[in-house]
Amino acid sequence: MSQRKRSKGLGSSQLTGGEDDFIPTQVERRSQDQVNQKVSELVQFLLVKDQKKIPIKRADMLKNIIREYRDAYSEIVKRADRTLQAVFGLQLVEIDTKRHIYILINNLPPVQVMGVCLRDKEKEKMGLLLVILSFIFMKGNSVKDSALWEFLHLLRVYPGKQHSVFGDVRKLVTEEFVRQKYLETTAIPLTDPPEFKYQWGPRAEKETSKKDVLNFVAKVRARTPTFWASQYSEAEANKATT
Repeated sequence: MSQRKRSKGLGSSQLTGGEDDFIPTQVERRSQDQVNQKVSELVQFLLVKDQKKIPIKRADMLKNIIREYRDAYSEIVKRADRTLQAVFGLQLVEIDTKRHIYILINNLPPVQVMGVCLRDKEKEKMGLLLVILSFIFMKGNSVKDSALWEFLHLLRVYPGKQHSVFGDVRKLVTEEFVRQKYLETTAIPLTDPPEFKYQWGPRAEKETSKKDVLNFVAKVRARTPTFWASQYSEAEANKATT
């Protein structure tokens, strides 16, 4: 507990002071797609480091992930931290302000996701599930399997490759989440090779809401839910009927 008190969160002074002087803070010349990609890469990098409980050096983040995007460093790190907190209940904190060394800490007490008290491994899986449910909702409540895998690919989560956090991702999504009724798959007629579409399953409908999911997306993207007018109207209508 005393160690947590000594740890500092990501205040703006930590991101721009000291040896950060050589890192410009202007991001105008970077597109949002470029920044989004770096945020996703940094999140996965931090999760892998956390699995091994290795302290994370800012120099390693710059060298391995940020690289030529140093001008957007502050933006990328802040958004990666928001994503880690929203999806995994983890917070990036600086434990050595002189050498700029960070760790990920569990930011929540015994965590509840969708009403269920979760252990760490379950929490990680439910974090991925929430991301998938958000993607489906924001894309009109139904997505092709190819679109889903392409989206997960951007997060460095590959269906045919063992993931350090989630294990066999294809099995997790197509078997476990479907068996648990969080997701439903439907064959798309007259497709060769066969294609499927994913939708929310009945358990997801009962345990969460479109408003909660939209609030989650808004938090990660640092916007208000009303920014997505269509989804906001649908979420409000859904809330009124439940």
